[in-house]
Amino acid sequence: MDRRKFIGGAAKGAIGAGAVGIGAVSLAAPAIAQDRPKITWRCTSSFPKSVDTIYGASELLTRYVREASDGQFEIQMFAAGEIVPGGQALDAVQNGTVEMAHTASYYYVGKDPAFAFGTAVPFGLNARQLNAWFYEGGGNDLLNEFYGKTGVYGLPAGNTGAQMGGWYRKEINTLADLRGLKLRIAGLAGRVVEKLGVVPQQIPAGDIYAALERGTLDAVEFVGPYDDEKLGFQQVAQYYYYPAWWEGGAALHMMFNLEQWNSLPQAYKAMLESACQAINGSMLASYDYRNPMALKRLAAAGAQLRPFSQEIMQASFEAANEVHAEISATNADYKTLLDSQNAFKRDAYLWAQISEYSFDTFMMVQQRQNAL
Repeated sequence: MDRRKFIGGAAKGAIGAGAVGIGAVSLAAPAIAQDRPKITWRCTSSFPKSVDTIYGASELLTRYVREASDGQFEIQMFAAGEIVPGGQALDAVQNGTVEMAHTASYYYVGKDPAFAFGTAVPFGLNARQLNAWFYEGGGNDLLNEFYGKTGVYGLPAGNTGAQMGGWYRKEINTLADLRGLKLRIAGLAGRVVEKLGVVPQQIPAGDIYAALERGTLDAVEFVGPYDDEKLGFQQVAQYYYYPAWWEGGAALHMMFNLEQWNSLPQAYKAMLESACQAINGSMLASYDYRNPMALKRLAAAGAQLRPFSQEIMQASFEAANEVHAEISATNADYKTLLDSQNAFKRDAYLWAQISEYSFDTFMMVQQRQNAL
């Protein structure tokens, strides 16, 4: 066949099919536009900008989503207090004031104790185990069955690792030393320490220093060396205790208004899922890198490091089990989440004894002998 006739015939055929061809082209662009519409959301944080490890992670998420969407999906970040106080971030999502929030789920145990499982429960999981439970053990699916009843959808978005037990104006050696102590402590741990005679206080991050300085508080726990140093707690309390048995690995979540989440194109949901998982890892790496150096600076500046006594740890463990049992008896969501996490915990700590614990213990001995 003559090549020019073939091309000419094909061209005529294409023109002859113009109604279909042009229609197909005209539909293609809107289809793409529908998949990547221009959307602007607002995200409120429960944290001030000074807590750059956590607030910085939320800013990183907005950058990832903006770049992945070629600027079509913009998320505007607002620090605690710029739209609502940090402790009202979830409320702002539920009532539609904002589309999403970066917060700690356990801040809302006053609404329902089951919210604690999104962050940490006393004597729960460490950071790696918590991520395994979230992503592989069905933990976050169970959480979203619960969150959905409150009008939100959640994705893990950060972890601090094991936290410190806090700053105290006086030494805490026995259970008697805890009685009457006014301690800023978050989540369900407040109910646990109440059983030991402590007077728990829930105070937002931005107000903790002033309360400790004025003597409204006798002690405060927040996160760990890096954040605590920036907030200046070492200036008003001397004794720095460990570990935070109530936060063996404290997770943050991005909370989304459920209707807004469901209305997103699938591509944007995938971007948020990927970005949340990315900052989940980067935040833990940030703390693991910054905390050692901050702890050395705090010790050099006069902070007195103290472990909680075995008496206090054992009594706290028993009190925590009482709290878990009391809540589970009347709260089906709590019991479901607790049972799931405990089933995983038993095997996880068995494996950790063989793997992480044995390796880490050997390496810590080398560190103490200046062999590293």
